[in-house]
Amino acid sequence: MLILHDPQCADYGSSLRPEQPARITQTVPHLQAAHLDWVWQVPAAATDETLQLAHTSAHLKRLLHPDDFDADTPFFPGIGDHARRAVGAACAAADAAMAGQKAFSLMRPPGHHATADQAMGFCYLNQIAIAALRAQRRGAARVAIWDFDAHHGNGTEAILHGRPDLLFTSVHQSPGYPGTGTNSFANCRNWPVPPDTPRAAHMAALAESWQAVLDFKPDLILVSAGFDAYAADPITNMTLEAEDFTTLGDWLREAGHPAAAILEGGYSPDLPELIDAFLTAWED
Repeated sequence: MLILHDPQCADYGSSLRPEQPARITQTVPHLQAAHLDWVWQVPAAATDETLQLAHTSAHLKRLLHPDDFDADTPFFPGIGDHARRAVGAACAAADAAMAGQKAFSLMRPPGHHATADQAMGFCYLNQIAIAALRAQRRGAARVAIWDFDAHHGNGTEAILHGRPDLLFTSVHQSPGYPGTGTNSFANCRNWPVPPDTPRAAHMAALAESWQAVLDFKPDLILVSAGFDAYAADPITNMTLEAEDFTTLGDWLREAGHPAAAILEGGYSPDLPELIDAFLTAWED
């Protein structure tokens, strides 16, 4: 397993917010101790040319202004650089997958809520959408995104909507932030799951979404791997357990498609164990 990680991604933020440095600083030593054979690589930051595959020039300039984007998405000094490094990691993970490796981007900030011209929901740049668009230009004609984060990837959907060779699938809590993802259309498929849905029903929705990814016959699968559908997550009302993330990793392994995964949400102190369960099952 290749882990794309830059320690600088923990150099901003606050322990008073759910999306905090501890998500990374606790996960890194856990994975390094548990998997001595995994390869760690520091990625290069994404260039403006790469970012503009999905974002407007005005948005890139806005990241430099010292004003909060919304209550959930504050300005931090250097946040544009942190987000660029997260995009670079996602792109490097996609490159590795296309070369036959299994790769995971262990970075923050997350990205799937960021639209072409707006930062929101802890997200500043949409790394998975950028990685998908860039991968197409590098030979992956058909790219599928499988988003199992507890929140709808509204930014990814908005950026990729109407592109027939790209598929976006999302299973998420609804009603819930950001209030989108209640309908499916064109190349965007959504499975809204009510709060407190029993595990079996939630897993059935995930199985349907995974089958949609496989039916698309993608050249590359990119995973928005959010772990906030966990029963003990503090900001959602969902019911999955650690073994369910093992199952998701099993599905990814059994399919055998080129694939890369990118950390999105997950705010429980158990996040290191959840990531480990998913990655270990995928690798085995």
